[in-house]
Amino acid sequence: MLDALRKDVELLANPEKAKVLRGFFKTGSGQYGEGDVFLGIVVPASRKIAKKYADLALEEVLALLKSKIHEERLIALFILISQFKKGDIQIKKEIFRLYLKHTAYINNWDLVDLSADKIVGAYLEKRPKEILYELARSESLWERRISIIATFHFIKEGEYEDTFAVASILLRDREDLIHKATGWMLREVGKRCSEEAEEVFLRKHLEEMPRTMLRYAIERFSPEKRRQYLTRLH
Repeated sequence: MLDALRKDVELLANPEKAKVLRGFFKTGSGQYGEGDVFLGIVVPASRKIAKKYADLALEEVLALLKSKIHEERLIALFILISQFKKGDIQIKKEIFRLYLKHTAYINNWDLVDLSADKIVGAYLEKRPKEILYELARSESLWERRISIIATFHFIKEGEYEDTFAVASILLRDREDLIHKATGWMLREVGKRCSEEAEEVFLRKHLEEMPRTMLRYAIERFSPEKRRQYLTRLH
């Protein structure tokens, strides 16, 4: 079945689109996506393939996740999400563990953003969250991004304490991609849960918060309120 999936992937390859994606996902020397291989397949088409092969054996999904081709890794994650949602407790646990064991292949922001909350966050909803804080302190950029994006699941359920706790760890992160992701999650807290709580967190950490993180966090505020927050930065 894996061979058939890969043939379907090859048929959708678009060299011109691939060229655009290589630039968009920063695959050049020294960039965060250095060396990643793109075929130029759009996300809706990847979702369609994942749906067609939703029952792919887990060992074959893992082989797909280890692919050098970006779109194949994305399809693998879509299949894992589908199997996680449908699976019993044991299947969910197995997929959660597989995901965290193979974060080296979940190595661009779209791969993280489309999967972390749906697998890691969903699994941890009613379980201890210590692993999120371990990930937040990881040397891996992508594991740190997983830590904050995973909390999106909790935010959707009206819970945001772990978002604030992980964000506090990431305040001093050196990577712009972490600043953006953290700001985005803080913004979602304000949008979906409590703008007041978001502002309390922002005021507490305003002086140490990276400007990009702050800008993302306050995007939904009024122009005047955004100006007030930004002009308080040094």
